[in-house]
Amino acid sequence: MAPVAMSAAARSIADAKPLSFWLDDPGRPEALPALSGDEHCDLLVIGAGYSGLWTALLAKEREPERDVVLIEGRETGWAASGRNGGFCAASLTHGLPNGLERWPDEIEKLEELGARNLDAIEEAVARYGIDCEFERTGEIDVATQPHQLEELREWHQELERRGFGGVEFLDGDALRAHVDSPTFLGGLWDRRGVAMLHPAKLAWGLKQACLDLGVRIYEHTRGLELARTGTGMAVRTPGGRVLARRVALGTNIFPSLVKRMRPYTVPVYDYALMTEPLTAQQLAAIGWKNRQGLGDSANQFHYFRLSADNRILWGGYDAIYPYGGRLSAALDQRPETFLKLAGQFFECFPQLAGVRFTHAWGGAIDTCSRFSAFFGTAHQGRVAYAAGYTGLGVGATRFGAEVMLDLLAGEETERTALEMVRSKPMPFPPEPFAWAGIELTKRSLARADDNGGHRNLWLRTMDRLGLGFDS
Repeated sequence: MAPVAMSAAARSIADAKPLSFWLDDPGRPEALPALSGDEHCDLLVIGAGYSGLWTALLAKEREPERDVVLIEGRETGWAASGRNGGFCAASLTHGLPNGLERWPDEIEKLEELGARNLDAIEEAVARYGIDCEFERTGEIDVATQPHQLEELREWHQELERRGFGGVEFLDGDALRAHVDSPTFLGGLWDRRGVAMLHPAKLAWGLKQACLDLGVRIYEHTRGLELARTGTGMAVRTPGGRVLARRVALGTNIFPSLVKRMRPYTVPVYDYALMTEPLTAQQLAAIGWKNRQGLGDSANQFHYFRLSADNRILWGGYDAIYPYGGRLSAALDQRPETFLKLAGQFFECFPQLAGVRFTHAWGGAIDTCSRFSAFFGTAHQGRVAYAAGYTGLGVGATRFGAEVMLDLLAGEETERTALEMVRSKPMPFPPEPFAWAGIELTKRSLARADDNGGHRNLWLRTMDRLGLGFDS
């Protein structure tokens, strides 16, 4: 970045709050009291992010008389569910290409289930009156390099050949008529497969819906230990215990209470900026008439979208794995990444020179080696888990909740019959091998972006093994 551009980028983030824009909201609900003493229930759900909230809500919808308790170590939606970009995708497989590569024989069913899942989220938002700024605008995958444009064109032809509709190829002029950037060469618009929403308001709305259905929620109540007791399970917390017939784990990136599952995920820190609201003139300068979400097609990619009050969220590119999988609030802030993101923003939208960023934040994503969620049970079917969403959990966690409830009920369903549900990703190796492998992969991906998309021997080997690390 040139010195003048770097100086402008630094000024743009100088006053940014070190806090997720979504969580910095006057409508943020007060925390509920922590558990004190012992509780008894039919189902205990651990974790009040999307995964746990959907599980508790769907459990009550399936069986209104079921006694459900939900515990959360901090406050509802404070982690990934309150820090993401607000892209709610239909895909259950981290995109159709990943799904085709891994489960070609059941990809049609997976796509159908994903579309039904997104429809169900939209219906639940309306039914429960959740004011989360839900907009089903779709998403455009953008090419900013010639090889990316050719790849998108070929992929569009493949989609048409396979009969997957609803995706439109846009050449450079057509794309810039939707959103104007000098860096855009073309794109693919998935018209119905992605919705934009306010992620924290979705979590808070799901919390209220759970409470209204009779779920008992305890915040600032961390699950410390999981053990068998009689015909059920006991979970120890700082202030007491919860005795439950069944337990669903929605803890995702946080260390699983089923310890054998811990090697299957690693934390990857992702970062984002939010601009001040654009003026009418600034918005006109870039167009963006249909408010789609956007993401570029690089390995180290950016995602960006408009908020309800016409701010631009700009995130991605860097994906930081801390040695040993360390989780720390200190890692939520990374000034060098924020400076890099700001500079890249103005390269994409030079017509917005002078715009300031009001918020800068980061958070951990639960990444697994196949990019999409995995599922299972422990303690002879009394405990179910789902994890590994790798950044696409806003929508897919509802499907994961359905799977966990199916597994706990011991039911054979169209979900539990899936190879995706019955299989596991490859676990990550212990340190220092995990860190070395991830760093080598990141550097190889960056070189591929700078070299016409050419993947070196390391990346080709990872491809053959079905392994990856998503930026």
